[in-house]
Amino acid sequence: SSGINAEYGVSTQSTGCLEGALKVKEVSYMHSEGILSGELKHGPLALVDENMPCVLVVLKDQTYDKCHNALQQVIARHCRPITICEQGDDDVQSMSFRSIALPPVVDCLKCILAIIPLQLLSFHLAVLRGLDVDCPRNLAKSVTTE
Repeated sequence: SSGINAEYGVSTQSTGCLEGALKVKEVSYMHSEGILSGELKHGPLALVDENMPCVLVVLKDQTYDKCHNALQQVIARHCRPITICEQGDDDVQSMSFRSIALPPVVDCLKCILAIIPLQLLSFHLAVLRGLDVDCPRNLAKSVTTE
């Protein structure tokens, strides 16, 4: 494995992907990026191959078609994607190497709900690497002001 993890989403999902990528960096010390699905073809897609772990957030909202297209793009490059999708989305689940199905909620809560498995992913990556998840290095525990 290259040690690089890419997470793809669009719109409000992208903020969840950015948060998930940040947690992977902070806790497991692995490079990770949150990338808009629409930006996938502007460089990041060149890095995708069968050895690159990719997590895609593909939820049924106004961005579904773009995220579904991103899923097809990474599969075309022999990636084995892990998806975070909604229960009952058999199409996305069948295309995924592994999938995490979330219960249906209103659009404004989907990003918040999708963050939970991304945080758990970062936790488990750190544990598998033998790292202390309770004391990540180089993170301030409080904010100081001058």
